[in-house]
Amino acid sequence: MQFALFYEIPVARPWTRHAEHDAYKQVIEQAVLGEQAGFHSLWTVEHHFLEEFSHCSNPEVLYGAIAARTSRLRIGYGVRLMPFPYNHPVRSAESAAVLDLVSDGRVEFGTGRSSTRDELEGFGIDPHRTRELWEEAVEVVVAAWTNEILEWNGRAFKIPPRRVLPKPLQDPHPPLWGATSSPDSHRIMGEKGMGLLSFTIGTPPEELKQRIDLYRDGLTRAKPVGKFVNGRAGTFTMVHVAPTREEARATAAESFEWYARRGTAAVASVSKWMRELGRGSGTYAYGDALAELDTSFLTFDFLESSGACVVGDPATCLETAKRYEAAGCDLLLCLVNPYKIPHAAVMRTIELMGTRVIPAFTR
Repeated sequence: MQFALFYEIPVARPWTRHAEHDAYKQVIEQAVLGEQAGFHSLWTVEHHFLEEFSHCSNPEVLYGAIAARTSRLRIGYGVRLMPFPYNHPVRSAESAAVLDLVSDGRVEFGTGRSSTRDELEGFGIDPHRTRELWEEAVEVVVAAWTNEILEWNGRAFKIPPRRVLPKPLQDPHPPLWGATSSPDSHRIMGEKGMGLLSFTIGTPPEELKQRIDLYRDGLTRAKPVGKFVNGRAGTFTMVHVAPTREEARATAAESFEWYARRGTAAVASVSKWMRELGRGSGTYAYGDALAELDTSFLTFDFLESSGACVVGDPATCLETAKRYEAAGCDLLLCLVNPYKIPHAAVMRTIELMGTRVIPAFTR
């Protein structure tokens, strides 16, 4: 199993004039240390309108800054929102290709369709169309990367013959990944031959294994949307490491609880919204249960005891990380600052992961 840094880039209230500036500068500093510590990659979300939770609305500018300061760390879209008008697929293809060139071929192209009311409603996107928009947009991106001339006549996109420039450095193209929170879509990602980004909150490793097994089953029937199968399974979890378990718990507890509850509410918001509109939940039916969920059970004690986060001293964190490996996880995306954990504490987590945890997984 490999390890990645994963960021929402939260900015907790009360906001100061320089809070967002500090947040971005700190991520860049953490990325540089992450490469030195042996992390495989760094990924960020693309989110819009999610106050405090995520101020990461245009991550590609950040990716360029990180690419300029690192040489080995791979850079992952976690994820590029594919339904239009979030991003037109030609612009997605162009942007990722430029990043691949300037980073010397270090792009991991994660894709997703969005799962919050604030974002979908804010951009005027029909939630019943997000899956079809995601599917077609991914196909357009691959065609733009791999054909000298792109011509497209699909349901959502009509593109006359055009040469899309530039092309990515990686041949035939960067690895493709698909994000999902629903069990059924885990199988779909396998059938499409995409890497899995299993973005589920408060999920113990043993439950994660069931979802990864669905993905592996899908891979047996893969008809890759790209030019090759990317058969890796990744998941994210909150991570905090300190010299002692007591110190780790004291620093992480508030932020871990806040993130788990806020994140669950955000994902449930689409299902609630569709019910208000008098429409079925469609492909967001997995959110129905979350919409009725009393999140008071998402305490720090529950997250820690179930293994739904990696927290504690290095030995404890190593034990929990091995549970994720046993579940079939190939890439563990470590959310090292889910709310307002201080920069110095995040840097210490990265350092301790590099010296005490990651080496145990080096083959």
